[in-house]
Amino acid sequence: MSRTARNTAITASALLGGALLALSAPLAASAHVTVTPSGTAAGSYTALTFSVGHGCDGSSTTKLTFDIPDEIESVTPTVNPNWTIEKVADGDRTGQVVYTAITPLLDGYRDTFALQVHLPEDAAGTTLEFPVLQTCEVGETNWADPVVEGEDEPEHPAPSITVTEAVAGDGHGHAAATDGDEAEEHDHEADAAADDSSDTVARVLGIGGLAVGVVGIVLAITARRPRKDA
Repeated sequence: MSRTARNTAITASALLGGALLALSAPLAASAHVTVTPSGTAAGSYTALTFSVGHGCDGSSTTKLTFDIPDEIESVTPTVNPNWTIEKVADGDRTGQVVYTAITPLLDGYRDTFALQVHLPEDAAGTTLEFPVLQTCEVGETNWADPVVEGEDEPEHPAPSITVTEAVAGDGHGHAAATDGDEAEEHDHEADAAADDSSDTVARVLGIGGLAVGVVGIVLAITARRPRKDA
């Protein structure tokens, strides 16, 4: 292979790598259905904010079905104007909460769903999983695989939280759950923190991709300069 051909191949590889890295940043930031709790103390009330930012292989999301763990006796869904809400009974408790889209959520657009739950008094140290069935116009994705410590993350992990020790004097729940305005503020703060973390990862990967692209452009320019005879 001639020097010019070799330089051209290197340049093309660098540009392709930079483009792929830059494009992968937003995808990495919204890979799963995630949950952010406003608090995790046993015996307290907490607002769980679930986030979804993608469809099923590009297809728009039409419905999200949240399975409520058996340990949770009380759940209060937060109204989302873009979705209808149904509480599905399981005996004397709510076993599922179903959000159905009024207008399908397009792939690549994000929405959040908040559920206020009462964490069990004796659940400190345990992990509670909230499987989510994502139904789309074409196909569905069941986010229900358990995450096992020490093992690789499954393809479709179930959103989960780990319950911490009870807080003294907090038997009737956090103030975040008893005061509507403060609960919403905590909810937004937790959601914003998750977004900031995702944005930071996306920016770092994006900058890395652009840097690789710049290197490729420099190589391309260098390869095209005519060589002077000694």
